Amino acid sequence: MDEAARLLTLLALVGGALTLAGGAVAWSLDEVRRVRATLRAGLGAEPDPVLIARGRGAGVGIDLASGRIAVAWDRGGWRLVYRFEELVGVELILDRKIAARAFRGEPRRGLDAMDEPQERVRLRFVFDDPAYPEFELDLWRPEDVGRRRRLAPDEAIRLANGWMARVEALFRRSPTRPSPSPAGVAPTPHPEPDARPRTPQRAAPAAPLFDEPPPFDVEEPGDEPGDEPDDELDDLRPTS
Repeated sequence: MDEAARLLTLLALVGGALTLAGGAVAWSLDEVRRVRATLRAGLGAEPDPVLIARGRGAGVGIDLASGRIAVAWDRGGWRLVYRFEELVGVELILDRKIAARAFRGEPRRGLDAMDEPQERVRLRFVFDDPAYPEFELDLWRPEDVGRRRRLAPDEAIRLANGWMARVEALFRRSPTRPSPSPAGVAPTPHPEPDARPRTPQRAAPAAPLFDEPPPFDVEEPGDEPGDEPDDELDDLRPTS
């Protein structure tokens, strides 16, 4: 009887340990957490607002305080950071046609009809950057149907349309050119775009699930008490 009880206790402990280990692995591999952490590292602050596409490993986040926007992909493995002034526009693509768009200096083309998409619901961000001029974020695809925590087509369209309105509001609050100054007042210098080529930044590797034990200290000769060098003893010896 005691042997059976010990065996059941051992099995329960092993099952609990495996459950905790599985939960830790799932937490470390969660794409939403990884993408959000990458956006936070690029902006230097918590992204707000943030848009993450489940199943794509990609997302976009904005820091209103610093006036920057960051994009991340490859499950948060890579990121790029832009200034608001470098954001040219955004387009809502349904299947293979542009259904709505908002660009600087242009009247907004709103969403006229919400037809049921068949291939994709995509947001396309356009930047003033010759090296990386666009970033595409698929919010819905046919393979998302029936999958847990994936957006439905109408939800994806509604979310994308809301982000277009948000970007348009940013355009109204971040003009690309300084307003004319009154006579006798020197205009405020407008910062020029950075001419250096932009390079995608690799995100820092995820922290290990478990702390590694500290390495053993190897004592070198002379570390033991009484093994001090003989130089001090030589100074105490009488000289002839």
